[in-house]
This record gives sequence, C-alpha cells and structure tokens, in this order.
Amino acid sequence: MGRQRNQKAALLSKPIKHIDIQNFDSTLLIDAMDSMSFSSRELSKGTTIFNDMLRDKDCTIILTLAGSTSAAGCMKIYSDLVKYNMVDVIVATGASIVDMDFFEALGFRHYQAEKTVSDEKLRSLYINRIYDTYIDEKELQICDKTISKIAKSLQPRPYSSREFIAEMGKWLVKNSKKRDSLVQTAYEHGVPIFCPAFTDSSAGFGLVHHQVKNPKKHLTIDSVRDFREITEIKIRSKESGLFMIGGGVPKNFAQDTVICAEILDRKTKMHKYAVQITVADVRDGSCSSSTLKEASSWGKVDTAKEQMIYAEATTVLPLIASQAFHGKNWEHRKRFQYNRLLEELS
Repeated sequence: MGRQRNQKAALLSKPIKHIDIQNFDSTLLIDAMDSMSFSSRELSKGTTIFNDMLRDKDCTIILTLAGSTSAAGCMKIYSDLVKYNMVDVIVATGASIVDMDFFEALGFRHYQAEKTVSDEKLRSLYINRIYDTYIDEKELQICDKTISKIAKSLQPRPYSSREFIAEMGKWLVKNSKKRDSLVQTAYEHGVPIFCPAFTDSSAGFGLVHHQVKNPKKHLTIDSVRDFREITEIKIRSKESGLFMIGGGVPKNFAQDTVICAEILDRKTKMHKYAVQITVADVRDGSCSSSTLKEASSWGKVDTAKEQMIYAEATTVLPLIASQAFHGKNWEHRKRFQYNRLLEELS
C-alpha cells in the first residue's frame, strides 16, 4: 500500500495551471491574423463577432461548453467571462460544471499526465485519465457525495438543473476552498448555468446516492423545466449571440430555444451572432460538427454574423478571451442577471 501511495503521489505531482487572460493581451496577434488564412483568419473573424456581441447592448450572450477544456487549463477563463460581464447565460455538460469546476472548488486539482503509464496501472491506482490529464478517482467520489449532501439539505421537489447549480454556488459561498470557481462566480452575479444532461456526470452519481439513501423524500431534476426556462430567456432577449466551445448537447440545447419559442407561438428572432470552436468533422452528420449555416436551415442561427473556427479550443479560446478582456467592450454592458428573472417566474 505504501508503494502504491508513493506511485500515485508521483503521478499526481504536476497540477494544471489555469491560464489568466489578464496577464497578456492578444490583440496585436489577432489583428495580424486577420491578414492571414486558414484557422488564423477564422480566429480573427470569430473574435470580431464576439466583440460585436459585447458592443450590442441588446444582446444576450450564451456560452456553451462541451469537452474537457475546464480540466485542461481554461477554467479561469470561464469564470472571468462571467466576472467581467462577457457572458449572460451558460449551457454546459455536467462534467464541465461538476467533475471539473465544482471539483476544484472543493480544493482538488487536475494534473498533467505521464504518457508512458498504462491505463491498467492507472486503474489500479484509482487515477482517471482525460487524454493527457489525470484526476484522482477517490477525490471525485468525495465530489459525488458532496452533491448528495447538498441535495439532502434542499426541499424534496423537482428542480431545474439551473436551480440546483445555483444551490451549489450558494453552498460554495460558505464552503469553497477556491474562490474563483465558475459555479460560485455565476451564482454571485446572477448568471444561470444549465446542464441539460446533468446526470451524465458526478452530479448523476451524487443524485442517485441521494435518492437511494432517501427513498421516500428526495429531489429530482426536471430537464423539461430547463428547456422552458432558457426558452423564456430567449423570448425576452431583443437579440442573442452564441459563443460555443465544442458542440454536443449544450450547442443544440441553446440553438433550439428559437424553435421552442415558435412552438409556443411566441415571436423571437434567430440567434443574431454565433461563433463555434470545434475540431469535429462535418461529414459525420452530428450536431457537434454541423455548421452554423446548416443551423440556419432549421431557423436557429442567422448567417450574417457567424463563424466556425476549426481548432482545438485550448489553443484559441485564451486568445479570443484575452482580446475581448483587454478590448473592454464589456465595460458598458448591463448585467441581465437572468437568475432573478427565472426565480420570479417560478
């Protein structure tokens, strides 16, 4: 056992350091890329569109997160986008919010991986791997049970994922070990976080634990209410823009608000602005790879100001966010604080 502990400690010895967009200004680099081609010019045009969203005083900006960029070093970027009023709504995978952000708020870390170690060896040490990143499985189980603990403290009724994540943020105000988590920052600034596939994460394990331990008195997650709530935000927004990291469920969930509003006989516009960063191959017909022009055929996204950026997100997201931060178009935006609106509608 002592040898295994030493091996595990050695492998979990290089914590991921989250990049700080305030420490560098990418403006000159992105301006230069505008005169280049391929992904460089896509990046420059995408950055311009994101700044158009920030300048548009009527625009609700929706950030969607899929994949593991939070674990890979982009976690502070997302909390800063909220802190500096560059994002009004978040739609994310449960893993991005719980297994990564909330997990680190509890004082745990992600680690750079050693590629020469076999996955069989990692399993014997209870180390989980995300490509070249490690997570301590035993710490994840603490995260699972913390979700169960929060659930037990709440009134047993159906909650949207947004409501439950707000309760997680409220809990972190008193209990967090790391103060700049996305979950807590969003809670403090009234920014709603939706996880339409919430149980596909540590939240799922924690909530199953909660229900099994409290068979007659437990809460549930109402995913239909999630969709109704975010559609209400879209209906009340004069304009809207999508800033999408990856694709998957978060991308489609945010785009589908236009169609849901139509089904409800409520007039609303297509999303006026859209930027997606992805490495997905368009030929497989999936949601992740579908182009924003394709989304226009469904009535979801206007094609006047849209840009696909074909790149791995950790390489380009810091550049876009840094330029937007130093460009300061966020300084004169009002905070929509949609959590307050949704609480009033409850």
